[in-house]
Amino acid sequence: MATQTTAPDPETLEKPKRRFFTAAFKAKILDLTDPVSPAERSKILRKHGLYASHLTEWKRARDSATLAAMSKKRGPKSKVDPQQEELDRLGRENAQLRRKLEVAELIIEVQKKTSLLLGIQLDPTDHLRKD
Repeated sequence: MATQTTAPDPETLEKPKRRFFTAAFKAKILDLTDPVSPAERSKILRKHGLYASHLTEWKRARDSATLAAMSKKRGPKSKVDPQQEELDRLGRENAQLRRKLEVAELIIEVQKKTSLLLGIQLDPTDHLRKD
């Protein structure tokens, strides 16, 4: 039995990557496309591999904010308040400790039931002893 291997399609990339445009690049393209005709604008867009929707989005960002806002990165916002960070950390730690306590209590219950089945008497003050 011969196995056939198919060659990858040369028209597509193995793993596409998201393109990232710097704020300076966006500003440069907007400066180039603002004063020209639609035909000239299309040439510029084709030359740089851009779409008209890029221009629309970048113009909207430029009109509503500064150049710094145009370079805004995606993802969660960083927390600035150290008290809130500490509160969040303590909350996560508390939740983790509660889960550990639940597991420990479940294990103790199983140990109690096992000792009853085996007929072993447990000392109720056993946990109070210091060895």
